[in-house]
Amino acid sequence: MKLSLGFLGIAASIAYVQAAPASHSGLAAAPIAVPKTQSFPVQINPNFSRSAKASVFKTVNKYKKFVQADGHKATVLASTGSVNMTDVQNDVEYYGIVKVGTPPQSFKLDFDTGSSDLWFASTLCTTTCTGKSKYDSSKSSTYKKDGRAWSIEYGDGSTSSGVLATDNVNLGGFLIKGQTIELAKTISSSFTSDPIDGLLGLAFDTITDVAGIKTPMDNLISQKLISTPEFGVFLGKESNGGGGEYIFGGYDKTKFKGSLKSVPVNKSQGFWEIKVASSKAGSKSVSSSFNAIIDTGTTLLLLTNAVAKKVAAAYGATDNGDGTYNINCDASKLSPLSFKINGATYSVPAEDLIFEKDGNTCVAGFGYGDLPFAILGDVFIKNNYVVFSQTSSPTVKLAPIA
Repeated sequence: MKLSLGFLGIAASIAYVQAAPASHSGLAAAPIAVPKTQSFPVQINPNFSRSAKASVFKTVNKYKKFVQADGHKATVLASTGSVNMTDVQNDVEYYGIVKVGTPPQSFKLDFDTGSSDLWFASTLCTTTCTGKSKYDSSKSSTYKKDGRAWSIEYGDGSTSSGVLATDNVNLGGFLIKGQTIELAKTISSSFTSDPIDGLLGLAFDTITDVAGIKTPMDNLISQKLISTPEFGVFLGKESNGGGGEYIFGGYDKTKFKGSLKSVPVNKSQGFWEIKVASSKAGSKSVSSSFNAIIDTGTTLLLLTNAVAKKVAAAYGATDNGDGTYNINCDASKLSPLSFKINGATYSVPAEDLIFEKDGNTCVAGFGYGDLPFAILGDVFIKNNYVVFSQTSSPTVKLAPIA
């Protein structure tokens, strides 16, 4: 669910998450079997603005449609090639270059574990895609027409729509054949201010806009391009130099401390949803258990209303009435916010509880929305390494970053 402040204007007011729009409608040497992996280093782009309010608004509307009304070197062995990624405006969103077609055409895509569609601007988009790299089907020998329509409605009321097709997709050196792609014919005008050309969804295939589509991760597995059905995510931040990486088929042991702890995932709604047992602000308990979705496409921590009120009270934060809070600008006067998940504790340090500064006012790295679950966005992920394991009984594996 890309709820990032930048994407598509990240809706006028939602928690820095790239809106994963709400939709309508290698080889290892024998004899040792080694997982094939792919890494995606990340770089920083300082030329993009932040907005906690926009991030919260976008994220809430992204998920609303799904709510019912009632060191050692990483084991990155076998693959050849990596994809550099960009950290936009100090952690607002992260994108990587994905190549599509034959010969390949390159696109900046927001990698989003909160949505499942792969879409980008195309030459069919003649008016609203100014400044975007556009996929040209006439220039790809492996393009195949599908023709079915897709349409995604964003939290700010804007839309993105187009038609389906198939083509080969190069994801970090892995050539996925016959991947279904969504070619945009129209996009939100607010999208033009965002540096990305589209979105690469990494949630489950049950929430694709058009039913029955296989996601890129599905195809990496079914086409046996990776031998381990997982991908590891490290998101950098200002304090550690930015950067980051996605590794498909494995994970990077140098990026976290201790050992990874496995957490069961409830995929019934199509998301990477887990159970958080409790949370604390410093040593003060602020909540009992709640469900949460781990979403790389959301910038902030978006908590349920009840949990957010208690967290805000613990930090003396004031409610802005728009899903965001103002918080003390002095990190030395704040304590870490921690979450107990399947017996282990994962924290967000005080400095990352301050997201946006405007003069003498600071906006918190957490917010709230009228949702029955929380969203653990980039504020959480850039402090905790995450491995998403897409097995028949999916899990996420977590460890604090090194």
